[in-house]
Amino acid sequence: MNTLITIPFWLFILLSLITAFVIVQKFLFPGIRWFFRKKINLAIKELNERLNFRLRPFQLTKRQVLLDRLIHDPQVLELVQTQSIEDEVPREVLMEKVHTYAREIVPSFNAYIYYRFGFWVSKKIAMMLYKVRVKTATKHHLSQVDENATVVFVMNHRSNMDYILVSFLVSEKMTMSYAVGEWARVWPLQGLIKSMGAYFVRRNSRNPLYRKVLERYIAMATKEGVCQAVFPEGGLTRDGKIRAPKLGFLDYMLRNYNHKEDRDVVFIPVGINYDRVLEDRTLLRSLDPNAKRRSRWFAIKTTLKFWLHNLRLARRHQWQRFGYASVSFAHPVSTREYCKKNNIDFSRLASEARFKQVAHLADGLMKDIEKTIPIVPMVLLASVFIQLRAHPISKQQALSNARELMESIEIKGGQILFPNKDKQVNLEAAIDMLCLRHLVRFDSQGYQMYDDASEILGYYQNSIIHWID
Repeated sequence: MNTLITIPFWLFILLSLITAFVIVQKFLFPGIRWFFRKKINLAIKELNERLNFRLRPFQLTKRQVLLDRLIHDPQVLELVQTQSIEDEVPREVLMEKVHTYAREIVPSFNAYIYYRFGFWVSKKIAMMLYKVRVKTATKHHLSQVDENATVVFVMNHRSNMDYILVSFLVSEKMTMSYAVGEWARVWPLQGLIKSMGAYFVRRNSRNPLYRKVLERYIAMATKEGVCQAVFPEGGLTRDGKIRAPKLGFLDYMLRNYNHKEDRDVVFIPVGINYDRVLEDRTLLRSLDPNAKRRSRWFAIKTTLKFWLHNLRLARRHQWQRFGYASVSFAHPVSTREYCKKNNIDFSRLASEARFKQVAHLADGLMKDIEKTIPIVPMVLLASVFIQLRAHPISKQQALSNARELMESIEIKGGQILFPNKDKQVNLEAAIDMLCLRHLVRFDSQGYQMYDDASEILGYYQNSIIHWID
């Protein structure tokens, strides 16, 4: 019984590691999971007491259950069977692709991370970079919406900051699920984004099986009442103008919608505008077919250089925020009321007829978005300098023309979201920003735009071009 057993040192290490792993897995992990589950449950309870639109059971369902529902959806299985026969591909191969697509799309929403981390980070970033303004009637608009409805925010897409800005502005009312592009599929960003309820989309994929899996997930989430945010344009505006809508997402939401039986789907048009869009030059450059393709290293280097420059300014107490970021919410559009008014049942329409009706609805939403896009100081001054590009002007003339343009837009119904009492100060600050960005120069004759600045100033003017033409 007391005989010593000699074993190699490597075997002792191996046995020690196995023992430690078993102890951690059987005793430590359950305690950790219990601790975080308790935290999450408390967060969910607090949120449901505070939010206008409670977290849906769909959002709190285990991810594996959602994956199983999506993978074994009858429409997905039917397409798999059809493709297997037509393309002579084994069913198992196609099902493996379905598993891959589903894991890629389905989020792993975590209420604790969304509100204890995501909300805090998005608020800090937005408030650090911009002076944020939102239309005060927003709360009134949201209060009109049935709390059991599926709320869908439809927005113009000017910057990747849109995700952060709108998320924190409506977080006191509801949680939102975004469709994000493949740019976010990088570690560790991917896991964080999924835990905040977002789902990844291959925007240019024409694979019918992938599109079917995506369609069924969006249909499931819409039917279960998950609040969503959609960019009908399908991507960032390149020239500053609002783009024609792409109908895919709206069609997925409404393809099987029966307004007599299903919960209401309420679309809320949202207009977003910035004094400075961080990606403006990159977006304009993408319009040039002859522009040399830049490497990922160049993008990383340029981004680091930009942030280091701003950090240096902050250390010298010279850094300023990038002006205003403004958001305006239009009146909600109830799909149930829309269907009753126009005598439409999307679930009964043939494909071509349904697409026409979805296009008609989308056009109306885009017009609402266009009218809702806020007017910020930069776009007013950009318009002034473009109109008077041939002549130097004084600061007073620039400010006077900007105020005249602003008043003209207000009369037509445009949204001015920077404070009335500070309009003069804000317009002057916009001129200073144009000078700092080397878009406008000042000399003995007055202020005049640089010859090569017309494109970038035109980008900002285009956000309100519908009020000027």
